[in-house]
Amino acid sequence: MTYLSPAIFNERLADLENFIRGLVQMESPSTYKPAVDRLGQFLAEKYKALGATIQVFPHAQAGDTLLARWGQGPAGILLLCHMDTVFDVGTINRNPFRQASGRIMGPGVLDMKSGIAMVAEIMEVFHLQGIWPARPITLLLTPDEETGSLTSRGIIEEQAKQAAIVFCLEPALPNGALKTARKGTGGIELTVTGRAAHAGVDHEKGRNAIEEISHHILSAQRLTRYSEGTTVNVGWVQGGTRANVVPEEARALIDFRITSMGGLAPIEQWARALRPVIEGTRVKAELTLNRPPMPRDAIMADAFNKAREIAAGLGLPLTEGSTGGGSDANFVAPLGIPVLDGLGPAGEGAHSEREFVNESSLVEQCALLAALLLNW
Repeated sequence: MTYLSPAIFNERLADLENFIRGLVQMESPSTYKPAVDRLGQFLAEKYKALGATIQVFPHAQAGDTLLARWGQGPAGILLLCHMDTVFDVGTINRNPFRQASGRIMGPGVLDMKSGIAMVAEIMEVFHLQGIWPARPITLLLTPDEETGSLTSRGIIEEQAKQAAIVFCLEPALPNGALKTARKGTGGIELTVTGRAAHAGVDHEKGRNAIEEISHHILSAQRLTRYSEGTTVNVGWVQGGTRANVVPEEARALIDFRITSMGGLAPIEQWARALRPVIEGTRVKAELTLNRPPMPRDAIMADAFNKAREIAAGLGLPLTEGSTGGGSDANFVAPLGIPVLDGLGPAGEGAHSEREFVNESSLVEQCALLAALLLNW
């Protein structure tokens, strides 16, 4: 097997961190296309300078999807990254990029600007060392992972079908473990229509939409089954206009997570069976499964075991775990294509101003990913 010593990446750590700084300062919220496209154009130039051929998939609303490819032919390796973050433009002003006590901090540094930077670093080291993977490498940079990958899902699936293995550069688990199982994610939009009335004069003529939706909120919450890995969370509720008006409308947004497709059936059954509790009201539930589950099946187990053998040659004890969050890797697993997730750096606090990357994990994860690319 061919390996690059972690010492090589350690010697270049300052350059990698400076590149990460630039990416973090180039804010790219999912909801602001010009910002995501600006980052995409910057990365296209970077990867082009590293020998990649570039393809851009334009989107009308979301940022454009970017593809960088090294080499041609079948049975290649697909790397998945996303350019978008959950942080609005201007967040960097109150939460700037900074380094302290072995941590690198800033909006999007963990999820997942550092993963993007790792790929560029590894490709540059390959060129400097005069070595290259036998398999062609494709890097797919999506613009809307944080909002469900609605525009990029088809591209992810199309590229994954052409790959022998898919590596997702989402952050590792806090202890550095790979993610070999992810829950599927979905949502339900619950809408109730009642009848407006004066709260003092005609209260009995009204049909309170908030009261009605409350019954269904409690019912939805009871769908949670921790023993089965199913969670249901009513996370947003809106209704009514004023305290002295019987509310005519109410809405709720419900998040659900499942470990297998079998977990979807009780939730679908609940949504189909909804009936009003209060006479004269109407209730409607619109269910969407955004990301299918990524189970630890035999394909996943085989891929992890192969990765562990490769990592052992570096002296890295590779471990694995699961997470309730979803990623673009969820779209790959149902295709029967081997996929390993969590190959980005370790850290904590994603989607918050506490977000950080453990500096030491950058070196180890670069060496690990380089080894996987060279030896798969």
